Amino acid sequence: MENSVKHILIADNQYLVVQSLVNFIQQKLHYKVAGVVGSKYDLDRLLRKDLSLVIIDTANLGFDNISDIQDVLNASKIPVLVLTNAISRSEIAALNAIGIRNFLLKSTGEDELALAIEISLKGKKYVCQEVMEILMDHLEGKKPPVDNTNLTNTEIEIVKLIAEGLTTKEIASRKFISSHTVMTHRKNIFRKLKVNNASELVMYAIRGGIIDTIEYHI
Repeated sequence: MENSVKHILIADNQYLVVQSLVNFIQQKLHYKVAGVVGSKYDLDRLLRKDLSLVIIDTANLGFDNISDIQDVLNASKIPVLVLTNAISRSEIAALNAIGIRNFLLKSTGEDELALAIEISLKGKKYVCQEVMEILMDHLEGKKPPVDNTNLTNTEIEIVKLIAEGLTTKEIASRKFISSHTVMTHRKNIFRKLKVNNASELVMYAIRGGIIDTIEYHI
């Protein structure tokens, strides 16, 4: 566990949840809770502080719609971990579309909560198993790519990099190729696996054995 000071903001209006989080973050993880807010207005005000992470239940802050969430959170560029009681596939997709990639249910255990916070602080993706199953259930009626021999080794490597959350430019730098070449590979991968976006690609890659959930969230 890193000992460097991290400042975490908790955005939730459920008293017992908030108190548990404060104690856990400060006593177990030894990070600083920079504040606790229970409304989108207070959140907007405190996001101007120097923060390392926002842990938020987007269902409890009084947001009117996804654009409302985007207006408050995206301007700050601070990593966000959604910690909520329940979430639908459409809500996950909407949040994912505005750059929120980390999801955890409040039914989680202590170890997974710590893992999710640590990974989110590093700017990497974390999706708990329950949320992953919600996403996977959407693909039950679609044929997973059991035979991945139609993907080249380079394409498989790019699938793994996409799952890590790397942008086209970052993948190009990692692979020492142009961004145009990466985009060409992406188009070919999407066509071969019959997926429409990166989220579906990751789900298919997990189902087809190209990557596993550990690779995805770590």
